Amino acid sequence: MEVAEKNIPCNTVVGGNFEEVCPEKVIRFKPPLYKQRYQFVRDLVDRHEPKKVADLGCGDTKLLKLLKIYPCIQLLVGVDINEEKLHSNGHYLSPYLGEFVKPRDLDLTVILYHGSVVERDSRLLGFDLITCIELIEHLNSDDLAKFPEVVFGYLSPSMVVITTPNAEFNPLFPTVSLRDADHKFEWSRKEFQTWASRVANCYNYCVEFTGVGTPPAGSEHVGYCTQIGVFRKNSGKLAESRASQQHDRHVYKVVYTTSYPSLQQEKVLKFVLVGELLIQVERLRLRYQRMLREREKELGPKPGHTDCSPAPHLLLGAVFTEAEKARIENTPQPFCEGEKFFIPLRRLLAYPRLQHLCTDEERMRSLIADSVSLSSDGSAVVVDLHNSWDYRSEDN
Repeated sequence: MEVAEKNIPCNTVVGGNFEEVCPEKVIRFKPPLYKQRYQFVRDLVDRHEPKKVADLGCGDTKLLKLLKIYPCIQLLVGVDINEEKLHSNGHYLSPYLGEFVKPRDLDLTVILYHGSVVERDSRLLGFDLITCIELIEHLNSDDLAKFPEVVFGYLSPSMVVITTPNAEFNPLFPTVSLRDADHKFEWSRKEFQTWASRVANCYNYCVEFTGVGTPPAGSEHVGYCTQIGVFRKNSGKLAESRASQQHDRHVYKVVYTTSYPSLQQEKVLKFVLVGELLIQVERLRLRYQRMLREREKELGPKPGHTDCSPAPHLLLGAVFTEAEKARIENTPQPFCEGEKFFIPLRRLLAYPRLQHLCTDEERMRSLIADSVSLSSDGSAVVVDLHNSWDYRSEDN
C-alpha cells in the first residue's frame, strides 16, 4: 500500500481503491481493496472446497466470475436487488469455447436471482458457503434486523463470510465520514464484533475476525480497512432452522442461468474421449512406422512387418513417471497384421489422460464403438498402418 498526493474533488470514497478521496492524501491499496476481499474468499474456497456457493449482493458478478473456475463448485448463485445489473452482467458467466473443448470434471450450474437478501427462498437452502461482501452496511435498520434470521436461521449454510468497512480506518481519509453515499452505517471493530458474536451465539455458529487492507505505517492501531467475519456452523447440535417448514418457497426471480459442459454428461465425455483416443492412436501409429523403418535400415525389409514386435520404450514416446511407464508396459502391446494396426483397449486405458476419462474397458468400448473401428472381438482399435497423407520424414 502507498500514500500519494493527489488533487481531486472530495465527495465520497468508493470501496475499490480509495483513489477518489480528498486533496491532502490518497491511499492506494496494492492489489486494490476489492481484489483483496475477493482473494480472501478464493483462499477459503481453495481450503474448504465447497460444492454450493452463493454470493448475496453480487452486484456486477465479479466475484462469481472468479469462483466459476474452481473445480469443486457445482452450484454458483448470485442474488442482488438490482435487476438491471444482473441482466447486463449475466452473459459474462457463460461458458467459453475452451470450456467445451476442455470441459470440467463435475457439472456446474450458475444462477442469478433478482431479490432482496432479507427474503427467504428455499432454493438457497443447504449451501456450503454464503458470502456477503460489503453488503450489510447498505441495509436499513429494519432489513439489518431481519438479515441474521434469514441468512443464519433460515438458510443456515455451513459457512458465512461477511465483510464490511472498518469505521476506525476512516479518519485516514480526511473529511470523509462514510465511504459510500448509500451506506446506512459503518461500524468500528468493536461494534461489528459485538453484533457478529451475538448472531453467532444465537444461531449456533462460531466466528473468527480478520480483515484486508493494511493501514499505513504508524497507524496500525486502526486495524484493517475492511473487517471480515468468518462464521462456521458448529458441529454436533445444529442450530434449529425453519427450512423444513418452508420448502418450495420461491420468491426470487431467475434472471440468468447457464450450465457448463462436464465429463458427467455422456455426450461431452464421448466427444472428449474419442478425441483424446484418436490423438493417442495416431501417435502410436506414427511411432510404430518409425520403428519399422529403423529396423528395415538395420536388418533389411521384412514383408508385411507382421513378425516385428515393438520395443516398448519406442512406443511410449511421451514423458511418464516410472509408475505410469510400468503400468503401460504391463498391458498388451500394439501389433500389426498386414497393413492393419491394432491398439488394445487395455493399452489405451493405461495412458494417464485416457485413464482419467474412463477406467473401464467395457465403458470405453460402448462410448467409442460408433466412432472408431474395433477388432472383431472388440478388444482393440484398428487403423490403417499407412495413410497416403503420412509424412515420411525421420522426424515423424
